[in-house]
Amino acid sequence: MGVGVVIAAAGSGQRMGDQGNKTLLNLRGKPMVLHSIEVFAALPRIQEIVVVTRRADLGSVQRLVSEAKLSTAISVIAGGKERQDSVRYGLEALPAKTKWVIIHDGARPYITSEITLAALEACYRYKAVGVAVPVKDTIKVVRDGLIRETPQRSELWMMQTPQVFSYPIIVRAHQHAHRKGFKATDDCALVEALGIPVHIVLGDYANIKVTTPEDLTERKSYLVGFGYDVHRLADNRPLILAGIEIPFERGLEGHSDADVAAHAVMDALLGAAGLGDIGEMFPDTDPQYKGISSLKLLAKVCAFLDHEQLFVNNLDLTIMAEKPKLAPWKNKMRTSLARVLGISEARINIKATTTEGLGFVGKGEGIAAQAAASLVRSPD
Repeated sequence: MGVGVVIAAAGSGQRMGDQGNKTLLNLRGKPMVLHSIEVFAALPRIQEIVVVTRRADLGSVQRLVSEAKLSTAISVIAGGKERQDSVRYGLEALPAKTKWVIIHDGARPYITSEITLAALEACYRYKAVGVAVPVKDTIKVVRDGLIRETPQRSELWMMQTPQVFSYPIIVRAHQHAHRKGFKATDDCALVEALGIPVHIVLGDYANIKVTTPEDLTERKSYLVGFGYDVHRLADNRPLILAGIEIPFERGLEGHSDADVAAHAVMDALLGAAGLGDIGEMFPDTDPQYKGISSLKLLAKVCAFLDHEQLFVNNLDLTIMAEKPKLAPWKNKMRTSLARVLGISEARINIKATTTEGLGFVGKGEGIAAQAAASLVRSPD
């Protein structure tokens, strides 16, 4: 489909200290930039990768690419003085048949194929796509040591890479910026300068840009919790699982919308955080929760976690139902949960199973769900 990749790996990494090109530093047994190269090279849609590095590092990067023995065509070229110049050189080095281009920072080694493919799919429709995550902290505009403004946090997102574009659009944006002497810190801003809207795809908080030596140090502690819930099937009720209404002749009985999958997820998260269970937090004797969407309750749980400086790392959910068949709905359920949890769909796994006709699930009397979740806490 004419998809090319430009990896910007020409920065000096001054904040890393006197360590040379930071993208060549060791991370989990291999040079940092190689993590990104391998992710893109494993995607069948990618036709060519251009790695842009410092002239002094051309030999080192060419050797590591050669030794990796990857099947995708990979070229290594020298970059410019600024990142923007290096990306422009990388775009010019891609073949003329390129239709779409993925631009990524070599200092973001935790990129996943799932995020990349989600951004690429969106780009086929929107032509210009950025990957970003909502900010978690209050942001202040400060001048001369004084707070001048407090922007609305709900409208603030932290940009990441990859950023994906129609090749003609991003080439035109870079050429326009070069002519005008316009500088920007990311490629989306260059496209915005042309008046072209940029669509946002949810990224991942783990997709950090390595900037200081501390970013290479594993300092996170993980907490694990388990959740289980069951609800009886009843007539004249909608069947809602993980926030998705699924066509079926019966639904689940309960005080809220009886979303058994979301309830199991909430209990897993609360268990990992040591915050009790959903019965304690949202008692079924409280009228304010009557018929409420369980995704709204899940959002409240996430707010509690934020307050405790805990963030969702991953989720594994199993739904047990004899009927209906849930396989066609798993992707929508993953998307639904990812939006509330603030993580990429790649960090959510959903399994659907039957009990082979055994027990209340097998007899079609109810649906059960169990979940395992891990939270991450970064030290102060």
